[in-house]
Amino acid sequence: MNKHVIFIDDEKPIRDALGQTLELEDYDVSLFSSAKPALDIIDNHYTGVIISDINMPGIDGLTFLKRALAIDPELSIILLTGHGDITMAVDAMRIGAYDFLEKPFSTETLLDVVKRAGDKRELILENRELRRELEAQSGPGPRILGSNPQIKQLRRILSHIKDTAADVIIQGENGTGKELVARFLHDHSARQNKPFITINCNAIPQTMIESELFGFESSTFSSGQKKRSGKLAHANGGTLFLNEIESMPAPLQEKLLRVLENRNVEPSAINQMMDLDIRFVSATKKDLKVMSERGEFNQDLYYLLNVVSVNLPPLRDRKDDLLILFQNFTRTASTRYGIEHPVISPEQQTKLLEYDWPGNVRELRNLAERLVLMGDTVSLSNEGEISDEQFNLTLSDRVNRFEFTLLCDALRRHNGCLKEAQEELGLARKTLYDKMKKHGIDKYDFKVTH
Repeated sequence: MNKHVIFIDDEKPIRDALGQTLELEDYDVSLFSSAKPALDIIDNHYTGVIISDINMPGIDGLTFLKRALAIDPELSIILLTGHGDITMAVDAMRIGAYDFLEKPFSTETLLDVVKRAGDKRELILENRELRRELEAQSGPGPRILGSNPQIKQLRRILSHIKDTAADVIIQGENGTGKELVARFLHDHSARQNKPFITINCNAIPQTMIESELFGFESSTFSSGQKKRSGKLAHANGGTLFLNEIESMPAPLQEKLLRVLENRNVEPSAINQMMDLDIRFVSATKKDLKVMSERGEFNQDLYYLLNVVSVNLPPLRDRKDDLLILFQNFTRTASTRYGIEHPVISPEQQTKLLEYDWPGNVRELRNLAERLVLMGDTVSLSNEGEISDEQFNLTLSDRVNRFEFTLLCDALRRHNGCLKEAQEELGLARKTLYDKMKKHGIDKYDFKVTH
């Protein structure tokens, strides 16, 4: 919460006493004996609360209120009134004052009103920041929101390289938005009308991943599938997103190295060499440089893929963006589902900021969607949500709880279909089975019967 207060009163004893009261609560207080100098420093970027007496010589409280609200109609202004000024105070509320306090009032009352006014002002400014972010990225494709220095640097890098053919490695924990960054690069480049092809190297059995990339002929498998040219051929002219590339088998790394060196491929289904114009965007949750130095990843392939590398910070390291992201997710979900946008209380905001978010932005988005869909039946203190009890859980327990929720959400969206849930989650079939068994999840619980 912002801790700045402008206090205006022509009576010095009151000014000094209330100023000291606020300073003892760690507020940064600016004291004024008249309204004009206060108006000179107020603008629509002012982040704090304004307190003004109504009865003052020169510019009185009501006139000050009107002039201040002309600068910014959403300022949080509290007026102090005497016993005979109640009618005037009610008029002030109609004009746009946040609240009024009738003298004499207790310290507790003053601090409570100031806190609530500050919370409201902070939320207003955060909403403005969100709108600015959305307007700044009003073009088609995904948006990378946030004012955190690491995110600003990320956007600067992406703006420099988006129109080039440079291959990119994106490093970050699960849920930090690696695919979003890959799509941003594609959708804001000259390749935006060409294919964006994804392959999750950890979700496909090692025996099949080569066929996914290079294709296969009908005789390759006994399933009767027709021949297919593979994702390298499909991505030609566009972008190939290699997710969890650290899981790619070593023999396939060698084969992909040849493709990058020569920029051509011979798809099994075509049996002739094809020149390739592909931007390779790879994503990893591990440090590929360290892996390559240890011999755990092909070093030559790493050097070719790593023309540009970007690192995505975990959500716990960019808490200054959290509320903007959460508001964006709730607004998006509200629009998608045709549901009124929920209001997040200051207490809920505090709880959001105190949580560690092991599932990063993905976990935040899932919570925002559940809040929109379930409305008042969901609070940030419900089981499975963000509760005080959950703050005391170990990291392992928090990850398990998030994993359980993620699996259930995916199965619910796909009516218990394991294949579709597996593809959405980017998991191998066996991994999905193992995780469902671990959490006691039965796919039939998510089947919709008619």
